[in-house]
Amino acid sequence: MGELPFFRAHTALHPDHLWIWEKAVYVDENQRTWLPVTIEIESSLQVLMRQEDVPLGDPVCPSQLGPYLLPVMWQLYPGRRYRGSDSSFWRIVYHIEFGDTEDMLLEQMPDPEYE
Repeated sequence: MGELPFFRAHTALHPDHLWIWEKAVYVDENQRTWLPVTIEIESSLQVLMRQEDVPLGDPVCPSQLGPYLLPVMWQLYPGRRYRGSDSSFWRIVYHIEFGDTEDMLLEQMPDPEYE
């Protein structure tokens, strides 16, 4: 009986920036595309960012998006977190690469003003 190949998940390097390109598509500094899946739970807002190659249409201006739950840009900050263009902070729950799939789960941190 042949042996199955051993796959190992490993921690990937975090993108330095993620910019909205069009609704539900972000682009990082290396022109890789990321697709967000928003997860609302009782105590917080989470977003699963999946790096997946998709053809890009024309970029949109943030004003063309209408109301949008997520920041239009994230910037990597020290301490395993991102700061959104709306001044929100998002902690990196995990960021793994498994085969050809890369997933990063972000969780919105409570605003220190309201804690």
